[in-house]
Amino acid sequence: MIDPLKLQPVITAGLTTLQSSAPASTRDGVNGFGEVLSKAVDAVNQRQAESRSLTIGLVSGQHANIHETMIAAEKSSISFRLMVKVNQQILDAYNATMRIQL
Repeated sequence: MIDPLKLQPVITAGLTTLQSSAPASTRDGVNGFGEVLSKAVDAVNQRQAESRSLTIGLVSGQHANIHETMIAAEKSSISFRLMVKVNQQILDAYNATMRIQL
C-alpha cells in the first residue's frame, strides 16, 4: 500500500524548467503567476533557438546528425503548440470571468 504522505510529485518532460526556486513570498501570488509564464515563454524560446541552430548546422554541413535535429525541431513545435494552447485557455478563463454579472 502506498503511504499518501510520502508521495512525490510527478515531473513531466519539458516542464522541469518551470519549477520556481523563488522564495515563498513571491510564490504566494504577488509575482508567481507572471514569473511562471515568463519562464515558460523563455523555455519555449530556448527550444526554438536550439532547433534553429541545429537546423542551420545541418544545412551548412557543420554536422550530419539529422536525428538530433529532427528531435529538437519536434520538441520546439510541441512546446510552441502547448504555449499557444495555454494562452488560449487563459484568455478563455479571463473572458468567462469578465462575463460574470454581479
